[in-house]
Amino acid sequence: MHLSGPTLAIFAKQPLPGRVKTRLCPPLTAQQAAELYEVSLRETLLRFDATDLTLVLCYCGQQQWFAAQFPDIPLLLQTGRDLGQRLASATDALFNAGASPLLIIGSDSPDLPLALVDQALADLHQSDLVTIPSGDGGYVLVGMRRATPEIFNEIPWSSSQVLAATRLQAGRRNLSYRETASWSDLDEVDDLTQLLRRSPQSRTARHIRNHLGQHF
Repeated sequence: MHLSGPTLAIFAKQPLPGRVKTRLCPPLTAQQAAELYEVSLRETLLRFDATDLTLVLCYCGQQQWFAAQFPDIPLLLQTGRDLGQRLASATDALFNAGASPLLIIGSDSPDLPLALVDQALADLHQSDLVTIPSGDGGYVLVGMRRATPEIFNEIPWSSSQVLAATRLQAGRRNLSYRETASWSDLDEVDDLTQLLRRSPQSRTARHIRNHLGQHF
């Protein structure tokens, strides 16, 4: 893999029932949660494919599935025992491949404003590290000007302390750090309701109305 310029890595799992969005079950079934996850992933990739960013899909699952579904996007296998190790490994690999700078997102903020991503990129001209915080104490995007995989050490993933721990790691390592305005991801049922109100014309919101309307 050879990269150049600003790169956006999207971390994603193969949308298998029982493996994704389990915090939405119930009220959703495992199959409904997997279908919602796939819609959100596809919308995320479609929106950012229209930008000048170089996209890389960091995948967990069968390589054949991702290659068949997204044939034009470079793939990088996630490696590591936990999310921190997977993020650190991908960071090293992507910078070694030529990413400069690097942004990392998940697949569960399908309406993330491009203006916020542009702001994160602009902040990386003056800062080593930038995040787009989420309301649950985590972040929906992390960006870095140079390879600093150690920021993913000692983070209590899937908790309300992710952002606070990230700030602490940045301070310990003397990294200049900025945060943009916050955004939301789709972890809980209330997040789906907020998406319907916030971005009713997004593909994911339409899917929720058309296929999950009985729950909202």
